[in-house]
Amino acid sequence: MIRAPARILIIAGTDSSGGAGLQADIKTATALGVYASAAVTAVTVQDTRGVHAVHEIPASVVRDQIACVLDDIGTDAIKIGMLGSAPIVEAVADALQRRAPKIPIVLDPVLASSSGTSLLESDAIAPLKARLLPLTTLLTPNIPEAEALTHIPIRGTGDMQRAGEEIRALGVSAVLVKGGHGSGAMVQDVLVSDRSPRIFSSPRIESRNTHGTGCTLSTAIACGLAQALPLLDAIERARAFVREAIRAAPGLGHGHGPLNHWHSITRE
Repeated sequence: MIRAPARILIIAGTDSSGGAGLQADIKTATALGVYASAAVTAVTVQDTRGVHAVHEIPASVVRDQIACVLDDIGTDAIKIGMLGSAPIVEAVADALQRRAPKIPIVLDPVLASSSGTSLLESDAIAPLKARLLPLTTLLTPNIPEAEALTHIPIRGTGDMQRAGEEIRALGVSAVLVKGGHGSGAMVQDVLVSDRSPRIFSSPRIESRNTHGTGCTLSTAIACGLAQALPLLDAIERARAFVREAIRAAPGLGHGHGPLNHWHSITRE
């Protein structure tokens, strides 16, 4: 008898270039042996050079997608990416409170694309903090997102820790402030939880092929939680997965190219 795989529900927007968003999330889950279901929040028109248009899905449709998946297939972990608007934030919070109160949630607070396009309306930040953060097992903001959520200027790991602590005070179980937008030879991510802060360090990889790194990392962590890995182990494995995906990137597109999510499968 075939053993059923771990399951993950992805709540996110699409990326027509395939490098980020829902497409990257599904590739990541598949590469890590996890069954991915999805609730689409928005359809974006984008390529490696930027986001050209965003078409939001009605909040009721987002809510119903979540309900259908959870009532039928179920899930072992949830990854939340682009939400777009306050009504969608509220709909997601309502659905998860009702149907997934004990499921681990990894929330990647997608506020803007790497090219600067806003992907979360300003009036959605308040319900995000009030409704979704208290449900969240791990929040994974990059430095600009952590600054936007806390208004703390971040210049180093001390500021990253302080921002993480302020975010955690909103009810999040743990916060991983990602240092990819920082400078220096090392990329340092800071985990703030109910234990002593933990710094994850690795040499910076100089590459233009970094489109979708945040989506990929958060999904890989959620996959680890779905597979019953402890949080630290899930983060370590996800960071290693993303680093190798950058190294093995296929070099597609004329802007910030996508990662190679299949590096562990296609390696000769």
